[in-house]
Amino acid sequence: MTENDFIPRPYKVRQQEGSITWQAPSNIALVKYWGKKKGQLPANPSLSFTLEASATTTRISYSPRNTITDDFSFEILLDSVAEPGFRPKIQIFLERVAAYLPFVKDFHFTIDTSNTFPHSSGIASSASGMAALALCLADMERQSVPGMDDVFFGLKASFLARLGSGSATRSIQGPVMHWGEHSGTAGSSDLYAIPYPYELHSVFKGFRDTILLVDQGKKQVSSTLGHGLMKGHPYAAARYEQALAGLDALKGVLASGDLEGFTAIVEQEALSLHAMMMTSRPYFILMKPNTLEIINHIWAFREASGLPVCFTLDAGANVHLLYPREISRQVDAFIKETLVTFCENGKYICDQIGFGAKKM
Repeated sequence: MTENDFIPRPYKVRQQEGSITWQAPSNIALVKYWGKKKGQLPANPSLSFTLEASATTTRISYSPRNTITDDFSFEILLDSVAEPGFRPKIQIFLERVAAYLPFVKDFHFTIDTSNTFPHSSGIASSASGMAALALCLADMERQSVPGMDDVFFGLKASFLARLGSGSATRSIQGPVMHWGEHSGTAGSSDLYAIPYPYELHSVFKGFRDTILLVDQGKKQVSSTLGHGLMKGHPYAAARYEQALAGLDALKGVLASGDLEGFTAIVEQEALSLHAMMMTSRPYFILMKPNTLEIINHIWAFREASGLPVCFTLDAGANVHLLYPREISRQVDAFIKETLVTFCENGKYICDQIGFGAKKM
C-alpha cells in the first residue's frame, strides 16, 4: 500500500458531537528502531513485543466547530488536568494527519489521556499515547465510512500512529509486531507495522516483562532528538546492518524457541542502542548507575541458576527483564531479594506479552 491508499474519498456520513475511548499498549523493541528518514520513516526495520499492563487510555470528545478555519481546535488533558506541554506534539501530529483525516479541522477536540506507568521515563509513553489517539481518530472516521473492514482499519491506525511517534505504529496490534520494509519479512512496510507473519514458538507466548523502574523522572534526551543524532553518526551504517542481521537471526530463534539465541540478540540490541547515544555528538548516557547494577546482577543470576532471563533497554534508564512464564516464581523471588534494591522507591511493573489495543 502507498500513502494515497489512506486518503479517504468523500465521507458518506457526517459526524456530529460524540466521544470515543481507546486503550493502546506500550511495546518493547527486541530489534531497535533508532534513526529515521523524512516522513517518519525508519532507517532500519524493527521487531517488538506488545505489552499488556503498560498502556495509555485516551478519550476524545468532539463537537462541530461553529466556524471552520485553517487551524486545529483542541485541548489536551493528562489525568483530566490541562497539560499544555503536550500541545506542540499534538499540533504537529494533527498537521501530519490532516491529509488522511480531512475532518480534523471541522471539530473541536478534548483529548483526555492517562497512563498506567510513569510518563517520559523510557517506557514508550509516546508509543502508547499516539497509538491510542490515532485509534480514536481512525474510529471516528470509520463511523463515516460504512463497510471499512478491520484489516484496513488496523493498517490505517498504525499508519496514522507512526506520524505521531515512530514506535507507536507497533502499538496497535500484537503479540509480536514488525515495522519497516525488509526483504525477509513478507508484507512489511515502512508506512505501518504488521503482526509478525512467521512461526512463534510456544515458549514466547505468555513471555513476561518486568519493568524495573530505575528512574521515574523525565528522560535526559527525547527520542526525537536521539533519532536525529543518527544523521552523520560515524557508526550509523554498521548499526543498520546489525539490525538487519538481528532480524534475520531472530526468525529462526522465534520459531525454534532458542532462548540462548534470543538472549544474545536482544541484549546486544539493547546495548547497541545506548552505544549509539554515547558515541553521538552531542553524546548522552541514558543509563544510571543502578541500571548497570541490575544488568550485572541479571548476568550473575543467569550464570548461577541456568535460567533463561535476559534484559533489554529502551531509550532510558529502566530495565526490562524478559523471561518465560514458566519460571515466573523463581524470577519473582530474584527480583524481590536482589533487584528491587536498585529500583527507585522499590517500584517495578509486572507486565507480559499482550495482544494489542482495545476499544473501551
